[in-house]
Amino acid sequence: MTHVVHPYAHRLGVIRDWKSRWFAKTPKEFRVNVMVDAAIRRFLRKRLRGHYITSVEIERSEKHIRCLIKTSRPGLVIGRGGEGSTKLTKEIEEIVRKVPNAPKLSVRLDIEEVRSPESQAPVVAYMVAEGLEKRQTFRRVLKQTVEKVMANRDVQGVRIAIAGRLGGAEMSRSEEIKRGRVPLQTIRADIDFAREMAYLPYGVIGIKVWIYRGEIFADEKKSAQGGSASGRK
Repeated sequence: MTHVVHPYAHRLGVIRDWKSRWFAKTPKEFRVNVMVDAAIRRFLRKRLRGHYITSVEIERSEKHIRCLIKTSRPGLVIGRGGEGSTKLTKEIEEIVRKVPNAPKLSVRLDIEEVRSPESQAPVVAYMVAEGLEKRQTFRRVLKQTVEKVMANRDVQGVRIAIAGRLGGAEMSRSEEIKRGRVPLQTIRADIDFAREMAYLPYGVIGIKVWIYRGEIFADEKKSAQGGSASGRK
């Protein structure tokens, strides 16, 4: 195991679930579904940039595709009277139709609010990008962001790395700031990871964020599931 392994993929099936949940009957159907998922994610990444999206989950049935968008600002996505979500659903359906050999399925959009956005790596990465795009000095942006994240009681450690033409310098370099613990090789460690890009006149600056939110044990997961099941009874 090395530090190069993606923290999300590294924990799939242990403490993480898949972000695309569906079954394909044939290799051809599998290929088309993957292409549709990639097209939807690519579109939403551009369309909802700045809406503080933490994740996009896709599920399929025989008749429709369900997109679950998790965001800390659902009002921005839903819009006034639900206009935003209706328009977004139509746009996603158009994107799906453009994929070759894709079946004509209706799209259902669900928007879920995320609590404590400062503990979500995609939100923190966008906060750093936003600060850099406003021409603030990168050291101040990193320091302020880390302080905001560590003020959250769910967070036990954070690491932010940026690389590119920092401060408009001719030669690109990388800078990093770290607080607390970020145990990348502990599989039960709940580590959220995200990448983001800040678009500046002199080039693109890459941003990586790791947030450590404690450890998840199998006993705790079972007790939590048992508690919710007994509550439903």
